[in-house]
Amino acid sequence: MSGNSVKNPVPVDTNGITPFQQMLASCSGALLTSLFVTPLDVVKIRLQAQKSPFPKGKCFVYCNGLMDHTCVCTNGNSKAWYKAPGHFNGTLDAFIKIVRREGIKSLWSGLPPTLIMAVPATVIYFTCYDQLRAALRVRMGSHAEEAPLLAGALARVGSVTVISPLELIRTKMQSQRSSYRELSEVIHSAVRNEGWRSLWRGWGPTLLRDVPFSAMYWYNYEKGKAWLCKHNNIREPTFAITFISGAVSGSIASIVTLPFDVVKTRRQVEIGELQAMNCGYRTPGFLPRVIKVAPACAIMISCYEFGKAFFRKHNQERLLSSNT
Repeated sequence: MSGNSVKNPVPVDTNGITPFQQMLASCSGALLTSLFVTPLDVVKIRLQAQKSPFPKGKCFVYCNGLMDHTCVCTNGNSKAWYKAPGHFNGTLDAFIKIVRREGIKSLWSGLPPTLIMAVPATVIYFTCYDQLRAALRVRMGSHAEEAPLLAGALARVGSVTVISPLELIRTKMQSQRSSYRELSEVIHSAVRNEGWRSLWRGWGPTLLRDVPFSAMYWYNYEKGKAWLCKHNNIREPTFAITFISGAVSGSIASIVTLPFDVVKTRRQVEIGELQAMNCGYRTPGFLPRVIKVAPACAIMISCYEFGKAFFRKHNQERLLSSNT
């Protein structure tokens, strides 16, 4: 059999990798981002709880840069990642004292909800984006440069639609102190009392922030990456180029969408506190959002691109070996 008659053993797409490989790359990126960024928000919440202790029924939004999680305090400051023992004099002091008193593992005490919710959402989002961008570039012809903008928006709509019911159910479970064994009853109760549409409560405000953010992020990221590659006279982006492009595009998108973030956070808090008791809430600030989102975007996209490059090279090597 001649070399030209040997079929490609790896069914790759136009990006040179399979959708499953894209999912693996995005999953690894989400895991690494969670590991790096979660301690920052754990410390921030502990500092916030120290200044204004969370009463029973208090609801706040925990965000590690990948995804927001609405949390309801059931027994005051009982959970490790937002209780406030001792006194912290600042971020660095909080890091040191938490590690000394409670062990280094406590810095990742907010990780479980991220692994349960954010990782699947991120896998769906990034994989859909790459598939949609490749398809749209072919169909949009002379307007192919705008494909990342549209693909980013559509991918975000899809991931938010899938995850919104899960987020609302989890909030209800927390506020009603329900276990995962009682999950079925929680869902039936919500549907029976408020209908199926109640599972997507908060979907609209979430889209108001996340869709514009996603569209701007991917458009600016692709533009920035292409410009840096051209400026450095290279064809393939390096880890540094993807990291810088992700951080800059994430910062720009987070600044522009900050008003929508305030609306979304208030809505999330209201949903959680309606399930428990009405208390005051805080709105996110400009600097905390940028500080958190920029590194999260940078770590996520650079790890994702590195993973795709790894699989692309692997596929090419398999193809060459099969043709020899």
